[in-house]
Amino acid sequence: MSIENKMNRYNTLSAYFRRRFGVRVQKVPLDAGASCPNRDGTLSSGGCVFCNPAGSGSGMGGAGLSLEEQWALWRARYARSRNAALYIAYLQSFSNTYGSPERLREMLLQLRRLEGISGISVGTRPDCLDGPKLDLLADAGFDETWLELGVQSAHDDTLRRINRGHDAACSAAAIHGAAARGLRVCAHVIFGLPGECAEAMLDTVRWLNGLPVLGVKFHALYVCRGTTLAAQWRGGLYDPMSQSAYVDLMVEALALLRSDIVVHRVVGEPSGDELLAPEWAADKRATMALVQQALATQGLWQGCRTDAPVRPLWYDNPAELTGRADADAAAYAALCERQPLYRPASNTSAP
Repeated sequence: MSIENKMNRYNTLSAYFRRRFGVRVQKVPLDAGASCPNRDGTLSSGGCVFCNPAGSGSGMGGAGLSLEEQWALWRARYARSRNAALYIAYLQSFSNTYGSPERLREMLLQLRRLEGISGISVGTRPDCLDGPKLDLLADAGFDETWLELGVQSAHDDTLRRINRGHDAACSAAAIHGAAARGLRVCAHVIFGLPGECAEAMLDTVRWLNGLPVLGVKFHALYVCRGTTLAAQWRGGLYDPMSQSAYVDLMVEALALLRSDIVVHRVVGEPSGDELLAPEWAADKRATMALVQQALATQGLWQGCRTDAPVRPLWYDNPAELTGRADADAAAYAALCERQPLYRPASNTSAP
């Protein structure tokens, strides 16, 4: 394989962290015992059609483990297996800003007390945010604060079809409100939602390009046990995307995506035995490799059809830029001028 084919074709989260902090950063999944207005009867009791009963998290909070206990368990595990130097708490399960500002304030205080914490990433819904909650997050005092928003689609018909409970305007308002306070926003997007064609999915990417998001997580919709989608699939009312169709779509999506948006993931993965279909969703690494291979074969990279006619050097890990360090430093400095949230964190060895 040529050197060119080994280069990153999109702006990975690991490369972003390496440049911000100068070391390997590990996200630690935590379950704060959050709920969701789409499950507790406020909006509905059934949830989104794809959402499993555990809310896409570990369930450790429901099992009685405190945030401190979960943190210690995961940190010990990652220290042995992944050689991480810094850790960011990822509040993953359900909607972590749902409820009163006081609940959010207490949760943030608990997180501040965790040993060795460098930042937080808070998963939630756009309709579970308001000014006071965004202010609390912005003032939390971490080097790195991400707000991970379940946007899913730019199309209101789709959002109604999946029983989402909010519209695209709500997502846009939350993104603008968070970004105005200096929060790093990561939008979660799902490809393969019922009733959406490929062009509609790409329209969601174009819509995100016009919003102040710093990150995106792409998910291929898979069918989980215990969901409304599972009943639709069993009844022949829903067919998941094939792996080849998803890879083709991801290549087009990345080529359209703004080059400064950090790609947190190009495909999700089911946990435990929750997966019903498609079988290929169980092997995330294989799909990631196929996406990289397809980008290289077609000579494409993130943003090549929007704002990056030349592949940015800062897509790569700075430690791997043999013979290109000076050019990379200049390109990265220019990026930091355009997007200050990329600037190296305090007390870091990042370039």
